[in-house]
Amino acid sequence: MVKKNIRLEVMEAIEPKVDGYMKEFLIAPEDIWQPTDFLPDSQSEKFYEQVSDLREASKELGYDFWVTLVADTITEEALPTYESWLMDVEGISQQDEPNSWSRWVRAWTGEENRHGDVLNKYLYLSGRVNMREIEISTQHLISDGFDIGTDRDPYKNFVYTSFQELATNLSHKRVAQLARKKGNTLLGKMCNIIAGDEMRHHLAYREFVKVIMDHDPNGMVLAFTDMMKKKIVMPAHFLRESGESAGKAFENFSVCAQRLGVYTATDYIDILKKLNDYWEIDGLRALSDDAERAREYLMKLPARLERIAERMSYPEDAYRFSWVTANGAL
Repeated sequence: MVKKNIRLEVMEAIEPKVDGYMKEFLIAPEDIWQPTDFLPDSQSEKFYEQVSDLREASKELGYDFWVTLVADTITEEALPTYESWLMDVEGISQQDEPNSWSRWVRAWTGEENRHGDVLNKYLYLSGRVNMREIEISTQHLISDGFDIGTDRDPYKNFVYTSFQELATNLSHKRVAQLARKKGNTLLGKMCNIIAGDEMRHHLAYREFVKVIMDHDPNGMVLAFTDMMKKKIVMPAHFLRESGESAGKAFENFSVCAQRLGVYTATDYIDILKKLNDYWEIDGLRALSDDAERAREYLMKLPARLERIAERMSYPEDAYRFSWVTANGAL
């Protein structure tokens, strides 16, 4: 007897709705913002003046800020890894066209691609960072790939993207706030609008999980629990500098982000609480025994993580990244 593939059946059942999700959560290339809307216009006679203003405004930003902005940029630039990973998820097919899931992944990638593009150009024009070292780290990150613990499982992948998109929303939003406090209006606008994109994407993936929950609550709760037991790792968790082992730079960057308050252990817990609430984990009933135990685990996890977070500490001494020049360490 052939065992039914419930996940594939659910993905096929939801697929007719995906075109509607694209209209609701994504924006056409002609209508959405593009990097050139924020960067100095190279065709303008005022280009050099605009670059000079950008470089002057960037002088007020401190060392931890630059490290965080560089790591955020490299993370955004590793899109080839993210697209190829999602294209291999069960139920997402490039062969069986038309497949709405593959169209979603391509369109989502197209929107995300603008983030690394605008941030990379800003870093280059600022003169505050070592672009060659940044480019080496970006190439390493794409070459190293990642292992986010989802395999080809659509349930786990959508839990991951729901969580991760909200985490990046918070990170970019906080960086925008810090930039504005230093009087850098341009960078503040750029990071804030990127944060807005990430929120739209979060809302979409969060909705995918909710719809799957209606079709297969047992499987979805078990997948959610499995991801939380493994812990949601950031997509740049293999981040490295030139000549270093994979992951070392990410550990040091995480300390900077924690010190700045850009992304903290408390944020991780808050995201979990929000997902528990939206997916109504507390109210799920008539689950299998395994799924019921998983549901109870998810409801107790925030309090457990809060106790751990209270005991966490981070070094105050700044690790010296090759990405940030002496000029960037103001």
